[in-house]
Amino acid sequence: MHSDWLIGIDLGGTKTEVILMDRQSNEHFRQRVPTPAGDYRATLETIQTLVLAAELKAGVGGLPVGIGIPGSISGITGKVKNGNSTWLNGQPMKDDLSTLLERPVTVTNDANCLALSEATDGAGKNHNVVFAAILGTGCGAGVSVNGRILTGPNGVAGEWGHNPLAWTPQTELDQRPCFCGRYGCNETFLSGTGLSLTHQFLHGQNLPAKTITENALQGDKAASETLNHYLDHLACGLAAVINVLDPDIIVLGGGMSNAEQIYQELPERLSRYVFGGECGTPIVRAEHGDSSGVRGAAWLGRHNGST
Repeated sequence: MHSDWLIGIDLGGTKTEVILMDRQSNEHFRQRVPTPAGDYRATLETIQTLVLAAELKAGVGGLPVGIGIPGSISGITGKVKNGNSTWLNGQPMKDDLSTLLERPVTVTNDANCLALSEATDGAGKNHNVVFAAILGTGCGAGVSVNGRILTGPNGVAGEWGHNPLAWTPQTELDQRPCFCGRYGCNETFLSGTGLSLTHQFLHGQNLPAKTITENALQGDKAASETLNHYLDHLACGLAAVINVLDPDIIVLGGGMSNAEQIYQELPERLSRYVFGGECGTPIVRAEHGDSSGVRGAAWLGRHNGST
């Protein structure tokens, strides 16, 4: 019998969260616990404990499970790659969890979960192609096409964070080393960390991104200059996406997505860089906010679960 229940796991570097949802988008259970950073086996056991807690609430076992991780599954090796939670890299996580939970599981990048969540019942609902970007400590993204995640044969579809920022001089790119080993990646400009770095370059102050955006709203001249640079950087990054993918809508999540200036000023700036000199792509905030990751993970299981 096809189950009405869905379990999602959002595995982060510091916290791991579970949600129990039904197929009508209703939430029935949620729990968050610390992630055992650096310990792969304990990470698997934490996920198992959370899944069992959700099934106890549902009153039934063997439920479909989707998992969002800060990395991706290699289509060649089946192991985790590109994870900033480095203890996951090189591990057969999908296979290990399937064995531990005694069922098939679906594992994908956490930004893919954002895209799926927002395309299913969020800000991107009723749009065919949704590009969803996380502007947080890092800078990831996912693509949903007709309600399904686009991953690609290399498992890196949507990974705009590790392309160099378009229309940017090489000297400026070279100032920003990235954890991936290259320089000038979008992540080093467009994340909250990137905003702070821009402010440091311009004004010699080391301030959190949230403080900079708040100070800009209050009329602080230095913060406003920094944010002006950030908005132009963001326009470059998103215009490059539009020139390749031309999505129906762009949904933003992560801490920087709370900056109101983005939605007021970015649309006009995009037309400077999008081919043809015009752009009508809606830029919106994620409807489910911080919950999109775990909700999207739950939606992953809707096509492969039975009980």
